[in-house]
Amino acid sequence: MSTIIKIEGLRVVIYTNDHRPAHVHVIGSDCEAVFDLHCPEGPPELRENYRFSIREVSRIKANLTDVLKKLCQSWSTTHGNYK
Repeated sequence: MSTIIKIEGLRVVIYTNDHRPAHVHVIGSDCEAVFDLHCPEGPPELRENYRFSIREVSRIKANLTDVLKKLCQSWSTTHGNYK
């Protein structure tokens, strides 16, 4: 597991043994969400949500959109092709 960035105290993680399509796990103290990245153009899309509010999900998605290029590059470095 590799933390790529932090968003307001949340960790954005790509697991080294994970599967395609390109996605990230956003982890808080008692919450987690998975966003498909739709590399390289986006937009990130919520796939799974465990305990984040709708407002938090919207904020996370906006932040992921801002750093999508970096996230896609990190996925590619770890796993190769996006799909």
